[in-house]
Amino acid sequence: MEKVKANKKLYIKTYGCQMNVYDSDNMRDLMATIGYQQTDEISEANMVIINTCHIREKATEKLYSDLGRVRKVKNKFEEKSDDKMIVAVAGCVSQAEGKEIFRRSQIVDIIVGPESYQTLPDLVGRILRGQGKQIDLDFKPNNKFDLLQESRSSSEISNFVSIQEGCDKFCTFCVVPYTRGAEFSRKVQDIYSEALKHAQNGTKEIYLLGQNVNAYHGLDENGESSNLAKLIDKISEIPEIERIRYTTSHPRDMDDELILCHGQNQKLMPFLHLPVQSGSNNILQKMNRKHTRQDYFKIIEKLRQKRPDIGLSSDFIVGFPGETDQDFEDTLDLIEKIKFTACYSFKYSSRPGTVAADAKIQVAEDIKSKRLKILQDLLNQQQIEFNQSFEGVEMPILFDKKGKEKSQIMGKSPWLQSVILEDFDEKYFGQTINVKIIKARPNSLIAKTI
Repeated sequence: MEKVKANKKLYIKTYGCQMNVYDSDNMRDLMATIGYQQTDEISEANMVIINTCHIREKATEKLYSDLGRVRKVKNKFEEKSDDKMIVAVAGCVSQAEGKEIFRRSQIVDIIVGPESYQTLPDLVGRILRGQGKQIDLDFKPNNKFDLLQESRSSSEISNFVSIQEGCDKFCTFCVVPYTRGAEFSRKVQDIYSEALKHAQNGTKEIYLLGQNVNAYHGLDENGESSNLAKLIDKISEIPEIERIRYTTSHPRDMDDELILCHGQNQKLMPFLHLPVQSGSNNILQKMNRKHTRQDYFKIIEKLRQKRPDIGLSSDFIVGFPGETDQDFEDTLDLIEKIKFTACYSFKYSSRPGTVAADAKIQVAEDIKSKRLKILQDLLNQQQIEFNQSFEGVEMPILFDKKGKEKSQIMGKSPWLQSVILEDFDEKYFGQTINVKIIKARPNSLIAKTI
């Protein structure tokens, strides 16, 4: 693969989930292999990548607004430089919109999907050789991961490792099966090798990622199908890896072996993000979630039996088509009974191409807003109470970044809370230090050294 001229700069803007962050990191590493170095200043970039997400409301229009801003920067860059600024659109919006992006924005040179961005270096080469606009939206995750293995070079204290992509669930509100494709799981040894490489570069914490991460079914060294529990146990054999987390899960794939792993594997952190979306069986059925509220309660009961101190997070959609006052009350009832530590909640917004978008009974916007505030007030109160329960408690914190003030250093608790230590010291970076929590805030904990 031919390299470009030296000193080329790459600017990446990322929207959406941790999977997109992981993909952007991979694109950065891929482009580094042909001479592009990342910059935080778009005005000096020889190439701009917008990595899009289709989950949030008006994602497509946000892309075109962004491209309008990029066009102004591109024009100024090319006025004072002999080089062309290459503009690429990646991610789920590119997969959904395809060539329509070329039609609506003349400045876009490259369109790649979330399962085909591994071809970026080749596409850039074609652009530089004057071969015109390039597009690759093929679904080829196996080829993607094979090519990515050699380019990964991160030395972060916490690192993402993608183990599973795609979705076979077809929830009626979600575009993921259409933009990410069918469920695909990487081989155990490939994942282990990537985690080991990170560990050798200083990583202490691994986040296992997947659209349905607990549906993982990759092949082991014997060619037999493994599961997430076995994979976690395998990665925990790496001495340098102190903490393991995974996201995002589906209740349908929360099996007893994985629940037992939470109770037995001490490297698996006592925190689980398990989206329920609604507490109403009526709405869950309309969503095609394939689980009931009773199923969810049973899973949580089993988890708390194996790991009593586990913290629970979830996702909620408010105002789904056909949601009645009673459906909403059922959701509040589930929240009150489970008691969550932190959650994401949104008003329903339709996604073109999904079943729910065509539903006849849509909930009025003012009702959605009213319900969302009630729900978020309850969730926020639960989060505050959870954080306050740690005041005066000693706990191990993995410190990984500087705080807002010069005197501060920040890290994560086992329950994924942000913890701020005023006693800044460079030696704390990458270390797990026992501290005492002296104050709880709604979104963080304040600590002091023991």
